[in-house]
Amino acid sequence: FVIDAADHDNLPISKSELHDVLSKPSLNGIPLLVLGNKIDKPEALTKHDLTDRLGLKSITDREVCCFMISCKNSTNIDSVIDWFVKHSKSKK
Repeated sequence: FVIDAADHDNLPISKSELHDVLSKPSLNGIPLLVLGNKIDKPEALTKHDLTDRLGLKSITDREVCCFMISCKNSTNIDSVIDWFVKHSKSKK
């Protein structure tokens, strides 16, 4: 789930959309990766503030991970790829 970390006005809408998606029974237990994008902008939220404003700590029925990234500068993209690789492996 990608969020524009610099767009403070739309965070309530993003939070609502995220929690609506997570309420779908077909997604029960699926790990959640939240990406706070545009951290290259000075007005971007910190990871702590984004986590708090999206209510990520209230999500307890699945693994939740949050990375702060900049697609423009390729910041933390390697961490995102590593997360996807780790979570794409089949569980036996």
